[in-house]
Amino acid sequence: MTSAATSPSSPDAPRTPLVAPLVVEFPFTRSLGPVQSAFLTGLRESTVLGVRTEDGRVLVPPVEYDPSTAAELRDLVQVGATGTVTTWAWNPAPRRGQPLDTPFAWVLVRLDGADTALLHALAAPGPEAVRTGMRVRIRWAATRTGAITDIACFEPYDGPPANAGGEHSGTFDSPVTGIVTPARLDYSHAPGRAQSRHLHALAERRIVGERCPRCRKVYVPPRGACPTCGVATADPVEVGPHGTVTTFCIVNIKAKNLDIEVPYVYAHIALDGADLALHGRIGGIPYDEVRMGLRVEPVWTDGGRYPDHYRPTGEPDADYDAYKDML
Repeated sequence: MTSAATSPSSPDAPRTPLVAPLVVEFPFTRSLGPVQSAFLTGLRESTVLGVRTEDGRVLVPPVEYDPSTAAELRDLVQVGATGTVTTWAWNPAPRRGQPLDTPFAWVLVRLDGADTALLHALAAPGPEAVRTGMRVRIRWAATRTGAITDIACFEPYDGPPANAGGEHSGTFDSPVTGIVTPARLDYSHAPGRAQSRHLHALAERRIVGERCPRCRKVYVPPRGACPTCGVATADPVEVGPHGTVTTFCIVNIKAKNLDIEVPYVYAHIALDGADLALHGRIGGIPYDEVRMGLRVEPVWTDGGRYPDHYRPTGEPDADYDAYKDML
């Protein structure tokens, strides 16, 4: 985030707009059935497998069910490592995590012996070297682990078709049984006027929302508009810092790159003076003693720009009627 352009003593004065790079990343772990397991294990062994449908077509990549009839598919077929480009698009500026770090073509390749096309990268000196109908072959990765990246890319090829191999049992030593697919989105986020004021206030250890001029509800964090009335909000309201736990969950799975030991509690917290519960981690209390109605307050770490967690205040629990409308 950029630094504020004005001093903390003038919270409503113009400030430098906030912009921050954000990364949303989620590693998706899945187990593999017999077809996908055989396909990925085959790539590790420099073998491309497809699956035969009831009408005799060979699908590459293979699927577990016929896309036309929904019939279960299990008959594996080895196809060639050479094929024909059916369509393509030039990529002049490869992004992080793409197959090649120099400009390349995305291509759909119908491998010899297959009836469908496989999407991958084609190494070529420029778009003038790529055309529909050109012949290509697989360039295998030097180190293969049982993933689509075992195909490093395709490359132009003018030799004879590779031997397709025919029926295949799909049996390999040490088959791949599961994969982790990282989903990642990189972008720059500009929070806008309402959220920027909220973030600047948090850096000053204050919690500021905005009031709807029509229904008079106070939203924290502010959204710039009332989601109920659809009108702009501009009236800042300082809320909290104390609040009430409305609902919560106990987290038992440790997230990647998160330095918090499990189990821990994440809760919706209705701050005093707010009409919308925000979420935060609960600390300073055993996880199995957190409860609805627990009164909490924010805890900032040294130099922190937002509360690290919320802890019990020692006050009596709030009455259910005081927060039931925010459940």
